[in-house]
Amino acid sequence: MMSRGPAANDGLHLVPFRGLRYVPERVGSLAAVTSPPYDVVVRPDGLHHLESADPHNIVRLILPQAVTAGTRHRKAAVTLDRWLAEGVLAPDPEPALYVYEQSGDGILQRGIIGALELSTPAEGIVLPHEDVMPHVVEDRAALMRTTAANLEPLLLTYRGNGNGTAEVIERTVHREPLLATTTEDGFHHRLWAITDPGDLATVSTGLAEHQALIADGHHRWATYLRLREEHAQPSPWNYGLVLLIDTARYPLRVRAIHRLLNRLPVGDALAALGDSFRVRRVEGTLPAAMEALAAATSDGNAFLLAGDGTFHLVDHPDPELLARTVPADRPEAWRTLDATVLHATLLDHLWHIPDDPEEISYIHDTEAAVAQAQRRGGTAVLMHPVREEVVRDLARQGVTMPRKSTSFGPKPATGLVLRSLALD
Repeated sequence: MMSRGPAANDGLHLVPFRGLRYVPERVGSLAAVTSPPYDVVVRPDGLHHLESADPHNIVRLILPQAVTAGTRHRKAAVTLDRWLAEGVLAPDPEPALYVYEQSGDGILQRGIIGALELSTPAEGIVLPHEDVMPHVVEDRAALMRTTAANLEPLLLTYRGNGNGTAEVIERTVHREPLLATTTEDGFHHRLWAITDPGDLATVSTGLAEHQALIADGHHRWATYLRLREEHAQPSPWNYGLVLLIDTARYPLRVRAIHRLLNRLPVGDALAALGDSFRVRRVEGTLPAAMEALAAATSDGNAFLLAGDGTFHLVDHPDPELLARTVPADRPEAWRTLDATVLHATLLDHLWHIPDDPEEISYIHDTEAAVAQAQRRGGTAVLMHPVREEVVRDLARQGVTMPRKSTSFGPKPATGLVLRSLALD
């Protein structure tokens, strides 16, 4: 593992690593062994679908199934060791940075995967924008600790300035890729290795001028920092696997993450609002209801409640109620976030629901949130996304948003390249 030199800038320090990759001849197909990030695979049927796609699907490492947490993590470590011994996974011959491309649904995204030197929020190099849940960090830390591996890259963004990093990426994608596959969502994925010393130096110098925003992976970043503290420095644990995207060239989509209130029926949720919000029933399909939600957010906080076969638009909160329930010691941009009002005013004050996994599920897919609410007799609270500029501005102020406030995408496919700390 390369170390930071004395003349390094106080910016991103991305270093090559020997990527672990599936051996194509040992699996049914590369598409069949990939998965969305662990926190997107939320439904048991989705997990079963991935496990059934190929006996070596990466979900068996990132979401191993067993009765206890300790058994799950040990099972993942044993599985990883077995796949390495059997040649299902194999390390690349030399350290590299990897150019990663995704395309589909009108999006072209290119970035660089590497091992990023860790930094705390106070250092201002990598900026988180969301709070994290301690139990999730503990689970991810136990998995990483047991497997001694970074199994999936975090998604980080930076605002490039047209320096040599972009030129290296654009030149690299004209070569033959290490791998190319199309996943079942229709996205095409390609991966290239950068091993030329001159190109590596160019990328390193260019990235050292920038800070990054965590777009996806706050819990895994918090996990990286926790595990770094457990190991003497320097060590491979001082670095974590990331994908860096220059959003000046390749903008991401920002989507909302919806809430499923597992034990609160829609009728009870509406009754508890009283006169605190304006409530209107929205007729028609889910897409039409989401359009109504988007229109309502231009006038302030708005939410769409679903789960009993109907849609209700909830907006125009009582200003006095907001003044009483939303903390006043944060910037106005934070105080007016939908997620802030949802958690401080609705969940805490009106619905009295603790932010506990048994009470609240976080679901990225709109249709899945509604379907699960109907199945469980609960309430789906559908959200409108926050603009990236708001997220970045708050992060630069050191202000974190309520957890699961945003979903940046497209997210990198899990399983295309892994990092074993034993190899660094």
